[in-house]
Amino acid sequence: MIKTDIIIIGAGPTGLFTVFEAGLLKLKTHLIDALPQPGGQCSEIYPKKPIYDIPAFPEILAGDLVNNLMEQIKPFEAGFTLGERAETLDKQEDGSFIVTTNKGTKHHAPVVVIAGGLGSFEPRKPLIPNLKDFEDKGVAYMIKDPEVYRNKRVVISGGGDSALDWAIYLADVASEVALVHRRNEFRGALDSVEKAAELAKLGKIQLYTKAEVTELHGSENLEAVVIKHSDAEKGESYVETDHFIPLFGLSPKLGPIGNWGLEIEKNAIKVNNAKDYQTNIPGVFAIGDVNTYEGKLKLILSGFHEAAVMCQYAYKIINPNKRFVMKYTTVGGVEGFDGTKKEAKKEVVQSILA
Repeated sequence: MIKTDIIIIGAGPTGLFTVFEAGLLKLKTHLIDALPQPGGQCSEIYPKKPIYDIPAFPEILAGDLVNNLMEQIKPFEAGFTLGERAETLDKQEDGSFIVTTNKGTKHHAPVVVIAGGLGSFEPRKPLIPNLKDFEDKGVAYMIKDPEVYRNKRVVISGGGDSALDWAIYLADVASEVALVHRRNEFRGALDSVEKAAELAKLGKIQLYTKAEVTELHGSENLEAVVIKHSDAEKGESYVETDHFIPLFGLSPKLGPIGNWGLEIEKNAIKVNNAKDYQTNIPGVFAIGDVNTYEGKLKLILSGFHEAAVMCQYAYKIINPNKRFVMKYTTVGGVEGFDGTKKEAKKEVVQSILA
C-alpha cells in the first residue's frame, strides 16, 4: 500500500504542477498515469510541438515544458506509478480513499485529484477504405518528431489548430507541404490562419480548401493521395507524397473513472469552480482538461490556476486543525533547490514593502 497526502491521477502538465503547489504546503504527492513516462499528451503525442501561451515563454516545445516541470518539482520528491491505469476508487470509513490500478497497485490518501487531461484517447480517423494498410507506412495520426519529415513530401488534413500549427512548422522542414480542409474557413487561431495563408502565397504550403483526401495509393509504402474537390469542375487531384497525416483531433474517453459515481457532463467531470474544483464526491477534485464548468477554458494555463486553488482546499481536508498562511515564493523561498532554502534578500523584501 502506497500512502501519501494527495493521489494525483494523471502526470501531464497540470498533474505535475500540482506536485509543486502541494509541495509548497508541505503535502506529499503520488502520481498515477497509464503512460510509461510523465508528461501526458505533451510527451506522448507532440513533444516537439511549440506551445505559445505559457506565461514568460513566447515559445516552448511541449517536451521542454515537461522537462522544466520535472525540474521544478524535484525538491518535493513525488512518487510515481507509471504504466498503470487507475481502475477503482474506494472510500474508507474515515473519509480517505484507496485507488487501485489495473495491475493491483493500491494507493491510500485523504485526497484524490483527477488531472487526467482528456482521459484515454484515440485519434479520429478519416473514412478511407485502405487507410489501415498504410498505418506506419506513411500514415500517422500524430507528430512526435518533426525531423522524420525532413526533406519529405507531406499532406496534412484538418482545419483546427493542430493541423495549422504543424503545416506552418513543417513548411521549413519538409520539401513539400499540402494542407487539405473540407471547408474554406479554418477553426484555428486567427494568427495561425493568416500565417498559413501567407506561406501559401509564398509557395511554401499548398492549400486545398473545400476538399478532402479520399484515396491512398502505394505498393508497400504510401506514394500518393487523391484529393476530391467539392467543386465538381475541379474534380480530383492526384498528389504524390511520402506522408499523410490526418489531424482530426482525439476522441476522449474517461475510462474506468467514468464509473466512480462522479457527475459527468459531455465526457468531462463537473466541479465546483466557484470554490475549490471539488467534484460531487467530497475529497475528490478534478482539474485541467478533464473537468467542466461554465466558462471553462481547456488550456494548460487554466489547469495551473486550478491546481493552485485546489491545493489550498486540499490542505484544509488533510490538516483540519491547522491554519495555513500563504506566503509568496519570492519571500518564503522554496526548500530543496541546491540543498538550501532560497530566500529573498532582506533589502529586496524591504524594497517590495516600501
